[in-house]
Amino acid sequence: MSTTVATTSPPAAPGSAPAGHPTSGWRSTPGGLRVWGATAAVVAALTGLLALTTVTSQVAALDEARDSAAQLVGLQDARNQLVAADAAATTAFLVGGLEPQDLRARYDASVDAGAQALARLAASGPDGADELAAVTADLTTYTGLVEQARANNRQGFPVASAYLEEASTVLREDVVPTLDVLVAAEQDRVDAELATVRTAAPLVVALTVLALVVLVSVQVWVARRTRRRLNLGLVGATLAVLVAGVAAGAATGSAEARASSVHDDEYAATVATSQAFALVNDARSREAFTLIRRGSGAEYEESFQGSVAQARSALEVDGVRLDPTSPALLDAWLAAHAEVRALDDAGDWDGAVALVTSEEPQAPPALFDELSAALSEAVAAGDAQVADGLRPGGLAVGWLAAALGVVGAVLAWTGLRARREEYR
Repeated sequence: MSTTVATTSPPAAPGSAPAGHPTSGWRSTPGGLRVWGATAAVVAALTGLLALTTVTSQVAALDEARDSAAQLVGLQDARNQLVAADAAATTAFLVGGLEPQDLRARYDASVDAGAQALARLAASGPDGADELAAVTADLTTYTGLVEQARANNRQGFPVASAYLEEASTVLREDVVPTLDVLVAAEQDRVDAELATVRTAAPLVVALTVLALVVLVSVQVWVARRTRRRLNLGLVGATLAVLVAGVAAGAATGSAEARASSVHDDEYAATVATSQAFALVNDARSREAFTLIRRGSGAEYEESFQGSVAQARSALEVDGVRLDPTSPALLDAWLAAHAEVRALDDAGDWDGAVALVTSEEPQAPPALFDELSAALSEAVAAGDAQVADGLRPGGLAVGWLAAALGVVGAVLAWTGLRARREEYR
């Protein structure tokens, strides 16, 4: 009768691979500790570096958006100054002989301000330089025609109105459309840069989540192979990456929220208010031309009403209003314009002209000046708000994330050193 003798395997030596696992190569425990330790270190370092890169890119995009918004407002200001100059010139033309000094001074000041704005814009960068040069040349043509109209008007020659209409045509068909094209281009640049700003926070979150998945996976692998639940180095690396991601995500998310708010509120209101300023000045010029044409200016009155309707829409658009009193000021001026039209339609052309050029406090000129000043001040205030709201920041957080990534890399690599030493 045979006897079966039970045998037992001797206990595994410390640090030896568990049964069933390869004992050499990268799939072995010592090889895996080196490979996955390096992987964890690289992932932690890359996460910090990419967080810094993302924050830096967002800061650059905010800076570009800020510059483009300033360029846009500058273009609108140049356009507005020239349209305001035309409004002053046409209104002054209604007074035969020597025009009123205040209107002449306003025309000269607006032309000078427009020309200086064009020079600053041309010097600020190569974008649109050719178009701005063409606008400057057209402005010279415009001012020359205005001077010819003024000289003939002083002598009572009927040809003066033809020169003035030709000058106004140059402004509206050559100067203003070119500037509007440049404004649209700057708006596209602002939108493109803000789109870059909006991608930063989601990218940081995605990178952080991916890095955490890798680090947790390494921790699980190490726990299974070494029979230890936690590795302090990997835990430290995971926390470093988590803090880096949270900090960078919070910074980029805050910048995105602030930029989006400024774009949808102050920026949109500034652009709309600036547009309204140009439209009401265009309407004032049309008002004068309606009277200059003496009974045949119906098309100018129609244009007046169109410009006013667009200005009202711009001022009443949903969102932040830079100056809540502007719609009421517009209504007051329109009521005065209705009185002018009533006099002219009744055959009292002299009375209509006298009202349009009156210096009384409640006359159309005073009401228009109040509206124009309110819009101009609102645009200036809005420009400052946009510049402040799009001011870039958070770069220090990017460097903090990069430093934490390096710390995480060191912790991940050194944390597995003791485990690797067990296999030597």
